[in-house]
Amino acid sequence: MPKINDLNLKNWKEHQDILTDSLWIIGERDKSGAHKGDYHGNFIPQIPNQLIRRFTKKGDVVLDAFLGSGTTLIECKRLSRNGIGIELLPKIAEMAKQRISQEVVLFDSKDKLFSTILIADSAKEATRKKIEEVLINHGKQGVQFIIMHPPYHDIIKFSDRPDDLSNTKSVQEFLKLFGDVVSNFLNLLERKHYLAVVIGDKYANSEWVPLGFMAMQEILNRDNLILKSILVKNMVNNRAKRNQEHLWRYRALVGGFYIFRHEYILLFQKR
Repeated sequence: MPKINDLNLKNWKEHQDILTDSLWIIGERDKSGAHKGDYHGNFIPQIPNQLIRRFTKKGDVVLDAFLGSGTTLIECKRLSRNGIGIELLPKIAEMAKQRISQEVVLFDSKDKLFSTILIADSAKEATRKKIEEVLINHGKQGVQFIIMHPPYHDIIKFSDRPDDLSNTKSVQEFLKLFGDVVSNFLNLLERKHYLAVVIGDKYANSEWVPLGFMAMQEILNRDNLILKSILVKNMVNNRAKRNQEHLWRYRALVGGFYIFRHEYILLFQKR
C-alpha cells in the first residue's frame, strides 16, 4: 500500500494530537487565522485538519465538493496541500475566496500550491471536466482526498435554487442527487485513497430519519468504495439551539425524543 501521509510512524508516539478513536470529542471550534464560525452550515476546522493530515501528504490535492465558506481550503493552505473547492452559490464562493486569501502561511518557496474555487454544481459532468482542466494546468493526474459536507437535506435552506440539495422535495431525491455528486468525482480519486462525508440525521413528522446511514448505503452502492470507519463527532454550541437549552430539553421530554448532539464522519477508501 502506498504511503498516503507524512506521518513518521517510527516515532508514532509524537503524534498524540492525531485522533484514532471512532468517537471525536472536540471542544470549541478553531477560530484562528481566517477561520470564522458565522456561516450557518460550516463544519469546525478540526475536522478537515485531522483528515488532511491523516490521509494526504504535502503537495497532494484535496477536493471539497461542498465548499461553503472555505474551511477546507484554509486548512489545505495551512498544511501545504493544494485545494479545489466547488460551491454552488456565487455569494458564498466569494466569501470563501476572501477568507482563503486572508490566510497567510509561510512555506518553502519551492512549494507552488494552488487554491481553486469553482462556482458550479457538483452533480454536473461539466464541473468534473473543469476540475480535470485545473489538474492538467497544474500538472496533476488526480486528487488524493475528497471531502463532502452536504446539506443535511432540508434542515437548513441555503437558497431558493432547485439544484440546491437543501431544496430537494424528499429524502429519496436528496440521496439520488447526493449519489450523483459522489459518482461524478470518483474517477478523479486515486486508487487506495479516501473519501470522507460529514453528515448528520434529522427529524421529520416526529420520526428520526437516519440520513447519515442512508447516505452511507447510497455511497456503498458503488462497488469501487469500501467503508473504513464510522466516526461519531460531538456537536458543540449548535447555533439553532444556542441559548435555548431548557426549551429543547422540555421539548425532548414532552415529545419522547433525544436532542441531536452528534454527527457522522463516514470514511471510505477507493479499491
